[in-house]
Amino acid sequence: MLSRNLYTLLFIGSLSLFSCEKIVSGLNDNPNNPTDASAELLLTGLQLGNIEFQEGHSSVVAGIWAGYFTGIDRGYKSLEYYVASASDFTSYWQDVYYGVIEQQILLEQRAAAVNNRLTIGISRVIKAYAAGSAAALWGDVPYTQAGRIDQYPNPAYDPQLRVYDSVQRLLDSAIADLTSGIGTSPSTADIHFGGSASKWTAVAHTLKARFFLETKDYSSAFTEAAKGISSSAGSLLSLHGTATGTQNFYSYGKSLTDINSDGAFITTLLDSASATYHGNSKTDERARLNFYFTYTGSGASKSKFTPNTTSTSSLKGIFAQTASYSLVTYQENLLTLAEAGLRTAGFAEGLKDLNAYRAFMNTGGYIDATYLNGNFKYEPYTSDDFAAGGIVNTNNLSPEDALLNEILLERYLCFFGQQLGFNEVRRTRKETTGVKITPNIGTQLPERFLYSQDEISSNSNVPTPTPGVFDVTPVNK
Repeated sequence: MLSRNLYTLLFIGSLSLFSCEKIVSGLNDNPNNPTDASAELLLTGLQLGNIEFQEGHSSVVAGIWAGYFTGIDRGYKSLEYYVASASDFTSYWQDVYYGVIEQQILLEQRAAAVNNRLTIGISRVIKAYAAGSAAALWGDVPYTQAGRIDQYPNPAYDPQLRVYDSVQRLLDSAIADLTSGIGTSPSTADIHFGGSASKWTAVAHTLKARFFLETKDYSSAFTEAAKGISSSAGSLLSLHGTATGTQNFYSYGKSLTDINSDGAFITTLLDSASATYHGNSKTDERARLNFYFTYTGSGASKSKFTPNTTSTSSLKGIFAQTASYSLVTYQENLLTLAEAGLRTAGFAEGLKDLNAYRAFMNTGGYIDATYLNGNFKYEPYTSDDFAAGGIVNTNNLSPEDALLNEILLERYLCFFGQQLGFNEVRRTRKETTGVKITPNIGTQLPERFLYSQDEISSNSNVPTPTPGVFDVTPVNK
C-alpha cells in the first residue's frame, strides 16, 4: 500500500500546480548523494509523476475542450473560449519530462545493474504511457533525446508519428521484460499492481491498442486489444483515500466555483430530457447521469450540472474523495475491440464486441453501486436495431455507420474526465458519425495543447513557428 506521505506530497503538489520535478525529485534525493535512490523508490516516483500528469489539471483542460466541463470563472473561463497561454501548460510538460521520463532512465540504469527485468518492464510501460499521451496532446515532442539533460540540454523534437512508433517498440520491449520471468518484485513500491507481471503485460497490450487506434492502424489495434485487459480487476487505476492529501484530485483539488458542466455536450447525451439523449428501450442512462453529475431542477428544467464529488456512505460520485480515477481500463479495452473489430472484421464482430461491453455495463460496469438502484439498463443489441429506422439508427444510416456511431458515442461517454476524451473527439472529427461538438465560440475547436513556456524559453529546438491550439497535429490531419 502506498504510504500516506507519498500521496500527500503528490496531491498537495497538485493543488499548488507544482511540477513533478519538485514533487518526485525531492523524494529521490539523498542529502548526501542526490542520485542515491533505489530502483523501487524511483518506480514509485515515476508512477506518481504519471498520475499527476494523467489525472491532474491537464485532464480538466482536455475536458473543457472535449465538451465534458464548462469553464465559468478565472482562467477556466478563458479556456472555455479557447484562450490559452504557453505558461498554462508548463506544469504538465514537467510532469512528463521530469516526473516520468527522466526518472525512468535513471531507474532503468539501476535495475539493469542487477538484471531486474520485471521492474524495468513496469517502468517502460509507464514511460510509454506518458510519452504516447504527450505526443497525442502536443504533436511533435522530444523523445529520443529526452530525459538526458546533461547530454542533450536542448533535446530535439521527434515527429509525432515517429514518437508513436517509438512508444510501440518500447511497449514491445516492456512486454518481453515482463514475460521473461527475470527480476525480483518491487512489491508495494509498485503502487498499482504490487509487481504483478501479468497485469502489467495486459495493460501494455491495451496501451498498444490505444496508440494504434490513435494512429488509425485499426487492424493492429484489434490484435493488441485481444491480448489486453480482460477483467475490471486488471484496470490501471489511481487509488484514493480519505486522509488529507490522498483524496480524488477533483474533489480535493478543484474549485467547482470555477468549473461545472452546465451546457456541456456530454450532458445532452445523458439527460433524458435532451433531444439527443443516448438512451432507448434497451438503454437506461439514469444511473450514469447521476453518477457523473449533480444538478438542480428536473426534466426539461435540469440545470447547473456539476461534476459529482458527493462522498457519503449512501452516494459516491465519480469524483468522490475515495473514488478511483480511470487510467487504462477494461471498459476501454472492450470498446477498442468493438471499434477496431467493426473497422477490420466487419459488422458482426463489432456488434459482438459492443454487446460484450454492454453486458459488462448491464451488471453495473464502472458505475458506483450507490447509484444503480435499478436505474440502468444495457441490454444486448441485435442487427435489426441498426437497420434503417432501428432504435439506434433513426437517421437512416447504413448499419455499419449506425454501429460506428454508437461505439464512438459510448467511447466518449466512457472517458468522461480523462485526457482520452479529448483525443477521441479529435481523432474522429472527420467521421460522418460520432461526437459532433459545436464550438463555444467561433468556428474552430482546439486541436492540441501549447508547448510549455519554460520549454519555449529554454530549448532552441522548439518548432517554429510555434503551433497554436487550432493547429491540427499530424496524426489527425
